[in-house]
Amino acid sequence: MDRQWWQSLYRLPPLIWIVLIGSFFGRGTYFMVWPFLAILLHEKFALGPGNIGIILSVSAMASALLGFYVGAMSDRYGRRNILILGTAINAVAFFILAVAESLSTFVLSITLCSIGRAIWEPPAGALFGDLVPDKKCRELALQFRYFLINVGAALGPIVGVWAGISAQQSTFGLTGVSYLLLCLAFIWAFSYSVAGKHASAQKHTETSFASTVQVLRQDRVFLVVVFANILALFIYAHMDTSLVQYLTQMQAPALVGLISSMILVNALTIVLLQFPLLRLMRALCVNNRMMVGIIILAAGQVWLALNPIDWLYGWLGATFIVSVAEAILFPNMSVQVDRMAPSHLRGSYFGASSFYSLGWSSAPLAGGFIIEWAGGSALYWGMFVLCGFVLILYRYSRQLNRTLPVNPSQPDQLAEVHAEMHEARLEMGDIADREGAALSKPAA
Repeated sequence: MDRQWWQSLYRLPPLIWIVLIGSFFGRGTYFMVWPFLAILLHEKFALGPGNIGIILSVSAMASALLGFYVGAMSDRYGRRNILILGTAINAVAFFILAVAESLSTFVLSITLCSIGRAIWEPPAGALFGDLVPDKKCRELALQFRYFLINVGAALGPIVGVWAGISAQQSTFGLTGVSYLLLCLAFIWAFSYSVAGKHASAQKHTETSFASTVQVLRQDRVFLVVVFANILALFIYAHMDTSLVQYLTQMQAPALVGLISSMILVNALTIVLLQFPLLRLMRALCVNNRMMVGIIILAAGQVWLALNPIDWLYGWLGATFIVSVAEAILFPNMSVQVDRMAPSHLRGSYFGASSFYSLGWSSAPLAGGFIIEWAGGSALYWGMFVLCGFVLILYRYSRQLNRTLPVNPSQPDQLAEVHAEMHEARLEMGDIADREGAALSKPAA
């Protein structure tokens, strides 16, 4: 990042920095042991892959529905209490997970982990729009959050192995401490910081859950984008569990070393290339960036489908291509939601983006069946075709006229909402307008 970008980040409110730092430490301690949770469940309770998958997938799917509801409630009642509640639940859940001995306790704590994250993530994303009025600075902050999450995910396992605490159940206690500190930091910031007091006062009490659902149902552009992003995550997720299953089934040589190397390539690609890619693509509107990411993701699927099972460097090359697509797609998904959300429904729109996890959580189950019935090559050719369908959805979303109904009790919102929709359409469509220039200009 250049000097102007660092200056923009430096001026962010303390409450935003709490979200950024909390995301880094929470995800870092989380990844010290969460990837090994399946091993823990197998060793402790002799569970098979199917039962473990059900436990993890069902909780993830349930959290998607909860995240949507909680996001809408944060618009009505404000962000403060929901953020504090979500991080407190996460702290309790991980403390329980650190000492759990029975299967029922494990299932309870895993469910609470998903619930806590579903509660605090949507309002945390909405806070960026509440407190950072400049769209370009807000985009940079959202990009930086995804960067910190990936740095935490990359460093967590490394630090855990170095400290000798990786893959140990008790390490979940560190994640619990991270969320407890984040909860306390939210309590302090909302009570004593200027930005926190401003955020606490932002409530749209006239907005009900039913009216929010009605708005989202009629916002066809957003619904198409959400469906496209669910499919994009479904495609990407086959780089994870499905690929491991495929390589295991085909008895790839040096499997453990290969998987470790692929994880390292993925983490390094995201950490090193996210901001150079952002700078390279700054002249493109958000929608066009997403389409470029999908095209690169499609190229990765072709490589995965054609790569010989014993060509180890080929798997690393395919991992690099898919990781480049991830570096473009994932942070811009948050920017996409931020661009499309009306100010009085920002929490609801970020809550609706929780449905993206449906694509991620369903991929291992679908991938396992396809690999078993048709083979890994067929899986990735199918994902290549699905990438084409996602591109069609993105192009279709730009052809739709976008209008939003306004709460009849608040007719004064009409001009404001229509202005927001017009500006969002310019930024999401073919017109890149001021985006590239604004990112490259020195901050005022």
